[in-house]
Amino acid sequence: MSEYLATGRYAAERLAADLNGLGPLQQLLSDPAVTDVLVNGAGPVLVDRGRGPVRSEVLIDSEAAARRLAVRAVASAGRRLDDAAPYADARLPDGTRVHAVIPPVSPEGTHLSLRVPPRRAFSLDDLVDLGSLPVAGVDLLRRLIAARAAFILTGGTGSGKTTVLSSLLSLADPAERLVLVEDAAELRPAHPHVVRLEARPPNTEGQGAVSLEVLVRQALRMRPDRLVVGEARGPEVLDLLAALNTGHEGGCSTIHANRAQQLPARVEALCGQAGVPRPTAHSLLLAAIDAVIHLSRGVDGRRRVSGIAMLAALPDGTARVEPAYLFDAGAVRRGAAADAFDDRLDRR
Repeated sequence: MSEYLATGRYAAERLAADLNGLGPLQQLLSDPAVTDVLVNGAGPVLVDRGRGPVRSEVLIDSEAAARRLAVRAVASAGRRLDDAAPYADARLPDGTRVHAVIPPVSPEGTHLSLRVPPRRAFSLDDLVDLGSLPVAGVDLLRRLIAARAAFILTGGTGSGKTTVLSSLLSLADPAERLVLVEDAAELRPAHPHVVRLEARPPNTEGQGAVSLEVLVRQALRMRPDRLVVGEARGPEVLDLLAALNTGHEGGCSTIHANRAQQLPARVEALCGQAGVPRPTAHSLLLAAIDAVIHLSRGVDGRRRVSGIAMLAALPDGTARVEPAYLFDAGAVRRGAAADAFDDRLDRR
């Protein structure tokens, strides 16, 4: 009897997985350690549990099956995927981000990428236990938040920027009002007063889009104690920097950059999308940001906080990034800008 019940439960779980569009991937997404699930046509599904993609036990037996799975996953997020719309970027109701692309855009077959949002907020102590942050770095980051300094986290894709930002926001004073502006709701700060604004993509007719740029402007009217842009990747960076220059202390964001030193060029390019000239972009960045926190992903796949840096002005007025504290092999080393960083926090 127990064997019959177990078989029945298994069949019910498989049916539910097929109905919600995730099919054989559901068992992978249910694993609390999984951050990414990747389907590359027929063959083994890759899964990332924090150490880089590895083969899972799940197999997709044909290109046709991969395409059906991608179409169902995208449809469950309210989007379409077909020959007329061969790619889609959407979010499932549980917050999982879905990206799919099919032939002819991907000539070798269907590619489906699923990014699982953090299921909980990690504390800085958790990051220490995971080997992502040296013990001596905890006090530096706590001081940064307590001083209500404005900061940007840099790092490549999958380096842990969202996880670390959630951890830092969890340290904010409980009396503060955090207004979070995101393309997709991924930040999970353990904080009692969080207001979320989420961008909306256009519908199948190309209408109804609400951009991050619009939402940042709305957030400024909501009396934020800390304005947070989950990821600045467009002209919204201009509104963020302008806000941080006009009395909105403690604001923060993440920006994709493989090295912290690339931040000024990235901001210059993003501000350029809003028609802002190069000197103005660098001036806004220098005036707005107190610190840069860089994250990296090692050859072993482990995500790490690499250090804290500061911005300094070159003789021509452009910004450059100078290391303040370097985190390496569980230790913290002072950089050229360490005294400037300490002075900045002490003055706030």
